[in-house]
Amino acid sequence: MSDYQKHLKERKQDPAFAAEYDALEAQYAFAKLVIAARTQQGLTQAELAARVGTSKANIFKLEHGVLNPSLEMA
Repeated sequence: MSDYQKHLKERKQDPAFAAEYDALEAQYAFAKLVIAARTQQGLTQAELAARVGTSKANIFKLEHGVLNPSLEMA
């Protein structure tokens, strides 16, 4: 188990932290799927942005869990 995993396991003992972490789980899972699909297709963030009709900055934010995408964007 990595240091990160150990730290996360300890932090998740705090109910408030665990609730916030779990609330973001779906958003981060979606971001991981977008990154995997984009890289598998050999696309840059700019190329994906052009295909989806958004900005490169929004793709960056989406992939880093900062942007919660609309259903339309997803």
